[in-house]
Amino acid sequence: MSANDALSFLMAWAVAPFRIGSVTPSSSSLAALMTRDIGPDTGPVLELGPGTGPFTRALLARGVSEEDLTLIESDPDFAALLKRRFPAAQVFEMDAAGLRHLSLFQGPAVGAAISGLPFRLISPRKTLAILDGVFANLRPGGALYQFTLGRRCPFDQSLLDRLDLEVTRVGHTFRNLPPATVYRIARIKTLSTFDWRFA
Repeated sequence: MSANDALSFLMAWAVAPFRIGSVTPSSSSLAALMTRDIGPDTGPVLELGPGTGPFTRALLARGVSEEDLTLIESDPDFAALLKRRFPAAQVFEMDAAGLRHLSLFQGPAVGAAISGLPFRLISPRKTLAILDGVFANLRPGGALYQFTLGRRCPFDQSLLDRLDLEVTRVGHTFRNLPPATVYRIARIKTLSTFDWRFA
């Protein structure tokens, strides 16, 4: 993490603490944990709230093509920074709650989504809109990777049940300020998608 990135993040947090959610960018340790299941075969990747781009850099290091990245950032300064740093990626300066109403992809084409959004500071109604938009763009088998600075998954079970989603804990890192836990959120597999060859 560069000193400039740390300063940019601190200034953005000072202006809008409930939108940014942290005083520092995510660490390389958290970025590695967030992206460890993603690679060049994943296909298009959707990133929510990239900030200064620590997860974006980790995705590129794992072999994801820059052209396969779609970055959704509501902060205008961060969005401008991302466009300079990742010119081949699609960068949209917008609220992630609007994903459901935009045709960013030709149908459900995204292989994975990663999120740096502070969902503990986001209303349940807006959280529902964001998750609905993410999973409308994820292809079958795709998942959302979300980290939290709290001690449990940031999504209430009632919300997960409403969207037929299940949560798996990926891991935890103390090498982040503060320490963070990563979760994988995916559609619940139904009997219609069960492969009886392996039963």
